Amino acid sequence: MEEEILIDYQNAEIYQQDICVLNQVDLEVSKGDFIYITGKVGTGKTSLLKTLYGELDVTGICCDVLGYNMKKLRRKDIPRLRRRIGIVFQDFQLLTDRTVYDNLDFVLRATGWKKDYERDSRIEEVLEQVGMSDKSHKIPNELSGGEQQHVVIARAILNSPQIILADEPTGNLDVETGTAILELLYNISKTGSSVIVTTHNLGLIKKIPGTAVYRCEENHHIINVTKEFA
Repeated sequence: MEEEILIDYQNAEIYQQDICVLNQVDLEVSKGDFIYITGKVGTGKTSLLKTLYGELDVTGICCDVLGYNMKKLRRKDIPRLRRRIGIVFQDFQLLTDRTVYDNLDFVLRATGWKKDYERDSRIEEVLEQVGMSDKSHKIPNELSGGEQQHVVIARAILNSPQIILADEPTGNLDVETGTAILELLYNISKTGSSVIVTTHNLGLIKKIPGTAVYRCEENHHIINVTKEFA
């Protein structure tokens, strides 16, 4: 069976304020892949992710994400694209004055879920999936960093995205908690969503091997270094 390719970048170039961040980017992601992007701070990992959901412009021979040509992405298509992508932020970005349940309910209401019982059912389902069923009544500052990141992952998978982008999801966590977060994301990839994780923690990559590993270099190139972790 032919693999379903969700992201296809060929010789792509990424600029931020007319400054080249990355060039000669070749990146192919298929359904269910678990991809790592590593590299030093400032080498373009986050910028690459931002191009995938239309936050930064990209150009090149081929720049396709979920069937959209990102070189010609229309502003009106950005919300449609982003509904098919889940984002896990390092700094959580939870609504601090609302409970876990209300944080998730806010997203569902904003993305068109009109029936209360359907929202209730979906929230219960994703909280169970990330092991947070007993925390729905808590507000974020009553949770540990690891627990907050579990909630962020629950938020990211609410609309069953085809792609999940996790930008340094373990950066603020201890090794044990960070490993648990990566294991959760890895298991989610096995349900069909493609997951892309940026990280500078090479030890975690060795613990939880991915489909492929890419490294952003200081010369603005990105190279496939999967063999280094085999």
